[in-house]
Amino acid sequence: MGFSKIEVITSMEKLSSLKEALNKLGASGITVIQALGCGVQKGTYEYEARQNSQMELLPKQMIITIVEDELVDKAVETIKKELYTGHIGDGKIFISPVSNIIRVRTGEEGMDALK
Repeated sequence: MGFSKIEVITSMEKLSSLKEALNKLGASGITVIQALGCGVQKGTYEYEARQNSQMELLPKQMIITIVEDELVDKAVETIKKELYTGHIGDGKIFISPVSNIIRVRTGEEGMDALK
């Protein structure tokens, strides 16, 4: 059984609904990091008339969760559904393989470390 790390970068407003949706999906936990960043629009807000020429860092959040490989597609669809507004700043999703998980306190590995 394999695992994947899903990292989501999105605006600050979306945490509550995304947290609830991931919990219903069965994610065993999430980590949330407050961050500053920008994408291809260089921090231009959608309502601004012209695009920034210099990068402007906007408040964002990064949500990280580890899921079984079998749940990745369902998790991604859930995340996309929760984050979608159709406007600039909906976010990005990054998926990476995880080779192992170890719970430091008990030494448990793999699925045992997640549950």
